[in-house]
Amino acid sequence: MLGATIVENQATAIPPVYDYRETMVTSQKVNWKIEDIIGGDKKLDFSKRFMPESLARVEELSFLNNDEKRVLNQVRGNTYLGIFGLVEEFILPFVLDHVRPNLGDDDYRVRAFLQFAGEEAKHIQLFKIFAEEFRKDFGTECKLIGPPADVASEILSHDPLGVALTILLIEWMSQRHYIDSIKDDNQIDDQFKSLLKNHWLEEAQHAKLDTRMVEDLAVGLSNEEIEKGVDEFLAIGGFLDEGLKQQTLFDLEAFEAATGRVLNEAEREEFLAKQLQANRWTYIGTGMTHPKFLEMLEKLDPRQRERIEEVAPAFC
Repeated sequence: MLGATIVENQATAIPPVYDYRETMVTSQKVNWKIEDIIGGDKKLDFSKRFMPESLARVEELSFLNNDEKRVLNQVRGNTYLGIFGLVEEFILPFVLDHVRPNLGDDDYRVRAFLQFAGEEAKHIQLFKIFAEEFRKDFGTECKLIGPPADVASEILSHDPLGVALTILLIEWMSQRHYIDSIKDDNQIDDQFKSLLKNHWLEEAQHAKLDTRMVEDLAVGLSNEEIEKGVDEFLAIGGFLDEGLKQQTLFDLEAFEAATGRVLNEAEREEFLAKQLQANRWTYIGTGMTHPKFLEMLEKLDPRQRERIEEVAPAFC
């Protein structure tokens, strides 16, 4: 188990998987500006879909025509902007709180985490600007769960290890979205794809720093304390899942308003069931089943990895 292993091996100074200096330097190389991605003639193309089918899963709804599937896909794109903007709101203060107590210990550690925090603040603004562009041209209100401050307050009230594991899930999730689903998809809007690519570039370094953060928090913890952290992680997951249920209802409402089509009872039930599962896969399952996330759980305690692997199919 990680807590015991690190304590036992402190004298041998076993190097961590990711290095703060190397991660910071890599992040500086891929740094981009918001104005390079959105604004001016760089606009969303509403004649195209925004999300890859592996995440949107609109083709499963055979009672929708192609135009309706495109509209639903775009609604899901707006949801993506809202959900990621929301989660960044609790990642930012957690990272700052993590680095603040040890500002004098390791200069590269401090610089890496502060750069991490600055990039998360940039991502919040990026998703807001894309959401504004969407609202301006889509023409129909699309509600989102929140407000972000309330969601952040609830999540940050949990055990730090549970929060850090949630953030680690989100970071590896964003990696999987681009690599597995978006990178080679030539059918989605170039502008939306640019957003997802640039988000992925910086989050690739954040996933490494989140791994270090989980390792830091786990040092010296007993098996019981690690189990409590995983309990808290699952509680946060349950809270987020309830939010996804509400978001799926909002997505249905936006779809019907945008298309003028009112689904019958059977269609509505199928829509909610399949789109809820699509949302679960997009925002929980893709991270929960990521090999790197499971690898971290294995280091913490193999029994905790087994717990998560038993739960994961519900989100796939």
